[in-house]
Amino acid sequence: MSFAVLDAASTAARLPYPALARAIAAMLAELRAGTAKAPPRIALPVGDAEAGAGTLLVMPACNAELVMTKNITVHPDNPRRGLPNILGEVVVARAGTGERIALLDGPTVTGRRTAAVSLLAAQSFAARPDGELLIVGAGVQALTHLEAFVAGLPVRRVWVHSRTRDKAQALVAHARTLGVEAEVADAVATVLPRVSMVVTVTSSLSPVLPDLDGGLWRDDHFVAAVGAFRPEMCELPARLCLAAQQAGRLLADTLFGIEEEAGDLLQAGVDWARVQPFESAVLEAEAIRARAGSPLVFKSVGYALWDLAACVLASQQDAADSTVAN
Repeated sequence: MSFAVLDAASTAARLPYPALARAIAAMLAELRAGTAKAPPRIALPVGDAEAGAGTLLVMPACNAELVMTKNITVHPDNPRRGLPNILGEVVVARAGTGERIALLDGPTVTGRRTAAVSLLAAQSFAARPDGELLIVGAGVQALTHLEAFVAGLPVRRVWVHSRTRDKAQALVAHARTLGVEAEVADAVATVLPRVSMVVTVTSSLSPVLPDLDGGLWRDDHFVAAVGAFRPEMCELPARLCLAAQQAGRLLADTLFGIEEEAGDLLQAGVDWARVQPFESAVLEAEAIRARAGSPLVFKSVGYALWDLAACVLASQQDAADSTVAN
């Protein structure tokens, strides 16, 4: 029995963003069919304020072929210690026997599958996917979302806004190496009228986007809110969330665990029964795009089935390499 141990670079090489978005779309179909399943993830606080407070996230999932478990720790203060804020691994096994077949780099899987989910949402729901993109934040998820959107959509220009200008400039420089025009946005309000897609990837405790009363928002705006994964975090203004809900344009990648984790929506007091999950919303994408009255808001909190989709894609690559070798 072969067992592949993949580092970050090898894991990334097996998970190109457009192919990963397609793998997630296929996993949505498995979710609807009931052939893939995953319980809500376990979130366990670890450490303390003095030694370093963080969260252990444990996420199992399976379909007919594979079973996987992702174990990652998130320590927001790690960069100050010279460490990544996300560490961990993904163990992949055959569902029928339990034989371990691969160990993938956890942060790489997390970063790429999260960005691929947002990419698939933009491909499905954005009214103008060939327009300009604003990324709010300049960390790892900002990088992966930049790469995913440029790889999977005809993005014309990218704007980056961050409270840390040096990081924004570095991300802009990287965007230019990908062949797109890119600029630092000194203020979100300045560039919001010209962009069609917005991605927020921060750990902010207060909204990083303008509220609705400024006249900056349009119905053809697509917003992917990714950063807030704890109740106290909040990237979106409450009225934007509620307007999207009222218009039938508030979507989520999953409803599993969202009531405990999506700080934006919790603080806005949304009606959870009116938040549409990805697996059903994608079947009526054309109708959702046609609705008016609010920007489309896609809230992402993460789900183990997206990690499973990455494992399926990575294992297919291993199978292809084996076939070529033979």
